[in-house]
Amino acid sequence: MKINVLETRPAGYVYLLEKIGLVGMPHWHTSFVSSSGTHRSKVQDGTTEDIYPVKYWPGETVGNHLEFALKYDGVNLALLAQIFEKVAPNEITEYIKSKPTGKYARRIWFFYEFLTGKKLPVDDLTSGNYVDALETKYYYTIQNGVKFSRHRIVDNLLGSKAFCPVVKRTEMLSKLDSSDLCKRCDEIMTAYPPELLRRALSYLYNKETKSSFEIENIKPNASRNEKFITSLELAEKEDFCEKKRLIALQNCIVDPRFKDSDYRVSQNYVGQAVAYQKEIVHFICPKPDDLPSLMEGLIDSHTRMQTGNVSPVIHAATIAYGFVFMHPFEDGNGRIHRFLVHNILSLQKMVPRGLMFPVSAAMLKNPADYDASLEAFSRPLLKLIDYRLDEMGRMTVESDTACWYKYMDMTPQSEALYEFVNKTIEEELVDELSFLANYDNTKKAIQDNIDMPDRLIDLFIQLCLQNNGRLSARKRSAHFNFLTDEELIAMEHAVKDGYNTSD
Repeated sequence: MKINVLETRPAGYVYLLEKIGLVGMPHWHTSFVSSSGTHRSKVQDGTTEDIYPVKYWPGETVGNHLEFALKYDGVNLALLAQIFEKVAPNEITEYIKSKPTGKYARRIWFFYEFLTGKKLPVDDLTSGNYVDALETKYYYTIQNGVKFSRHRIVDNLLGSKAFCPVVKRTEMLSKLDSSDLCKRCDEIMTAYPPELLRRALSYLYNKETKSSFEIENIKPNASRNEKFITSLELAEKEDFCEKKRLIALQNCIVDPRFKDSDYRVSQNYVGQAVAYQKEIVHFICPKPDDLPSLMEGLIDSHTRMQTGNVSPVIHAATIAYGFVFMHPFEDGNGRIHRFLVHNILSLQKMVPRGLMFPVSAAMLKNPADYDASLEAFSRPLLKLIDYRLDEMGRMTVESDTACWYKYMDMTPQSEALYEFVNKTIEEELVDELSFLANYDNTKKAIQDNIDMPDRLIDLFIQLCLQNNGRLSARKRSAHFNFLTDEELIAMEHAVKDGYNTSD
């Protein structure tokens, strides 16, 4: 069918969604075909709109627009799942039989059976080369995926039907080289003596714990603080991404009154009350009935990536953010989400032994970026969910939502974590180690001037750093009235030289 003069029509996903009357999560790429002009492209707010010339028009059939979508719009498992549920199976079958050996037809065939669990009346292929379900040039995938001889497809996806995130190889992520990040860590570690690194580890555990709680405006007591630190120490060598370990971790880090013995059984959401019986909802969590399958899928995906040689940052981003979007517990989800970043980066040997990344400190210092990484999924999701709140603020979700949590495009979250890891290595880690090294040099310089207890030297340095390198008269009178003026001046100079402070 030819397009009328000056007509522009949607193609690919946009065409299919309009044809079957569906609304889905926004996709990063939309396509249109124009009856005149050349190929035009517009990028805005992270999405790309392409208008193709008339020769690209795929026709009117569902199969041809599915092929167009995979070829030009990319793979969106959530949209495909929704489309497959609404389209008559015979439309897919006819298309596949018309191009039985075509790589896009085989992918559509594979995705249909993978996502729906239904087998189409198409004979197994008996010959031909295998093609990857996701093209490794454009997506992060596992290595050595499972071969499906029926479609001659290699399943290199990051997960299973129960949970399968997709991450594109964007320009930003193309810079991500785990070996370079590891090499940079090694360079940092060799610049400092082993004893200082051992001491720094204790500071880093405390910094991460404090930052993770502070993100949620929580001030834990000493016991919860210590339990979280103990868990962080174990994260270096033990895998916490299994149901029993996650529940035990939740029990350690929340108020004892809010411990869970299983995944939540009530509908929860993230929101804020702005007036009596007036709530602003920011994020709606999966239905409790959907949680067991979603969480099992998340854990299976973790195992799949662990053995599939996936980039540690991509692995950590998809599982840690996937966890917080599942929100499986009544409390503690955010802290566990950040904990899982440490756990996975350590298990994947991206963090050198005897070191840890205070990633939460970078998130705390860049709250807008952290919020944006969460809202990239939560904000558009709100528009797709039908819900109601009763007078007690209890939520009931009335629409089927599991699909949107199963098949998330987690490219924005992966980019965000990559930036946080970079900031952590280059800023938080370097600053902490430099501070301790300066502290040691300053302490030695003070000891060369006067022999006094370590406790008082530490206090002197701390008070001077709080006052731009000088000890206030009030603090001197209260704690250091035994110092002569000459000793005080020499010690203040030691602090200023050690930390490059000035009046």
